[in-house]
Amino acid sequence: MQTVSVNGYDMAYLEVGEGPPLVCVHGSLCDFRIWSATLGPLTRTHRVIAVSLRHFFPDRWDGIGDTYSIAQHVEDVIAFIEQLEPKPVDLMGHSRGGHVSFRVAQRRPDLLRKLILAEPGGELDATLDPEFKPGPSPLAARIAASAEVIARGDIDGGLQIFIDALEGPGAWKRLPAAVKEPLRDNATTLIGQTRDKRPPFSKADAEAIRTPTLFIGGANTKGALPKVLHTLAAHVKGARTEIIPGTTHPMFEQAPQRYCEIVLDFLAGS
Repeated sequence: MQTVSVNGYDMAYLEVGEGPPLVCVHGSLCDFRIWSATLGPLTRTHRVIAVSLRHFFPDRWDGIGDTYSIAQHVEDVIAFIEQLEPKPVDLMGHSRGGHVSFRVAQRRPDLLRKLILAEPGGELDATLDPEFKPGPSPLAARIAASAEVIARGDIDGGLQIFIDALEGPGAWKRLPAAVKEPLRDNATTLIGQTRDKRPPFSKADAEAIRTPTLFIGGANTKGALPKVLHTLAAHVKGARTEIIPGTTHPMFEQAPQRYCEIVLDFLAGS
């Protein structure tokens, strides 16, 4: 593990392999460790640089303050990439990290060669979703309920609410102990996420992406994530979409070999 100062914060990251740089951005409740199952295949041809966003492990954040937001994470990732050589880099984000990576591509396409979005998190506004309703989404309401329980000190109780909302009832209890521990390490970030003010995706946002883009999804993912993925993919010019059978939201942990084959094929293409 290494750290680099970005916007006054020591961002931790893991760097493995040699070759063109591939920057990986994790999702909610995760950190740079989440990419471990993909490192073997990806580092055969790429220098993989997996970051931990502000306030995620190894940071031990108390959930207090206004320095946790999509906007801050986007600024941090931009500042991180600006310090890398060579540029442009390939950027891969999952879930919340997919949203962050999308916004980086929107803001600074000059920093990127290719973009990979694995079920990017977020909501669609009225220009992309005729059923759009202002106000908190169902998932945002679940996050708020989870964060409230975590803030009271019941880490496992709060995580159960969040994980079961994503993966279905009983999902938290079925998780192996080794999988639960990193989630506990990052539990307080959900408190910050309730104050996120994450902007929804718009048609103009999607049409503004000019970086060659790959969307990857799990065939069995529940909730709004598949709708967000397919809608964005339909409006990002030239986007490619791959769905991995038999997987859900953490598809690169469930089918790492297939996931990496898709990613490497995309990165190798012209």
